[in-house]
Order: sequence, then structure tokens, then C-alpha cells
Amino acid sequence: MKNELQHIISGKSQVRHGDSIQAIANYLRKSKSTSKTFESSKQIKCEEATLIKQFNNKNSFWITAININAFVSSGAEQKVYLYNKHKVIKLNDSIYYETWEDYFINLLLNNYFFPDTAYQLIGFYENDDLL
Repeated sequence: MKNELQHIISGKSQVRHGDSIQAIANYLRKSKSTSKTFESSKQIKCEEATLIKQFNNKNSFWITAININAFVSSGAEQKVYLYNKHKVIKLNDSIYYETWEDYFINLLLNNYFFPDTAYQLIGFYENDDLL
């Protein structure tokens, strides 16, 4: 099982709805600087946010509109909006994770262990009014 999980995290194996999650996690891994200085998790997360924006621009992976009138609920780290009759969009700021990569790994593990309720990453949304 350990090897299977490592293969999922590294992108060598697939999980349900994991393609886009693995793509952005791999992009972050490959794009990170190999600096020998120690950075705080806040610095790393800031660098990752810049890389995520670059990825989104290169791959047209932005969500450009959220129907704020379809607001359902919110928690400490996410706001939930009705997407259609059977789906929701969750906007997550990864506040409970030191890095965005950690958050993406968590999603992959969730999708592995709970395939019936797997998360599908459909894009990123940036709006200071909602987050």
C-alpha cells in the first residue's frame, strides 16, 4: 500500500478525478527553486501561489465566475456554492496546510481512500471578496 500511495502522490498511478490535481502538484514540484536556504512555510506558500497562477495562465485553468447567489455554506477553510442540481463548488484557501502541495496531496489521498466522494479540481478562482 505504501508504494501505491507514493505512486499516486508522484503521479505515476491514477485515482478517480486525480488528473488535474496531479498535474498542478507536479507543476509545483518541478517549478520550485532548489534554494539551499530554509524558507518559512509562508514564503513557500507565496511562491506556490505564484506558480499556481502561472499554471492557470498557461493552461486556461481559471474559473472566471462563481454565482455568489448560489452560496450554500462555509467553514473555516472553504466556501461552498451550488454548481448545478447535483454538484457544488468548494473554494478552499488551504489555511490548514503549510503548503499548497500538501493540500493537493491530501486531495489525492482522499480520492484514493474515498473514491465515491472524490474531489475533482476544475480550476482556480481568485477574488478577494469571496475568500
